[in-house]
Amino acid sequence: MENSQQAIVHNPLPKIRYAVVGLSLIVLVVFSCSSKDPKFQQYYAQGQVLYEKNCSNCHQKNGQGLGRVYPPLASNEYFEKNLNASLCQMKYGTQGEIVVNGIKYNKAMPGIPSLTELEIAEIATYIGNSWGHNMGLIDVLQTSKVMSNCTH
Repeated sequence: MENSQQAIVHNPLPKIRYAVVGLSLIVLVVFSCSSKDPKFQQYYAQGQVLYEKNCSNCHQKNGQGLGRVYPPLASNEYFEKNLNASLCQMKYGTQGEIVVNGIKYNKAMPGIPSLTELEIAEIATYIGNSWGHNMGLIDVLQTSKVMSNCTH
């Protein structure tokens, strides 16, 4: 009788383990979100504002693009593999066929000549860290070097 009563008593150890693991995950997520440096956070926030003002009309606010007319930026292999070209395209635009995620697009993209190198870096940081991308900070110094070599 005593053994059967002991078997009914729940062992609190598994619940404590789950609680410790859960709290550890929460701390890890909070720490990783807050570990981005202030410069990154500033670029990302300003980049979102600039993206929504200048880019989202075609690429959509969620980065999904517009059918087969404007390519998606979300989970886009093209942006990561062609970062330098993408930076130049923001300012000078592009024409001709591009292939994004295996789909051909052939709609001209007008450039935005008024964008500064800092604004391009901010937009790129936003795109490069949204919708499945994790490219980190795309600094204005890096962008300036790329912009000086754009062919347009």
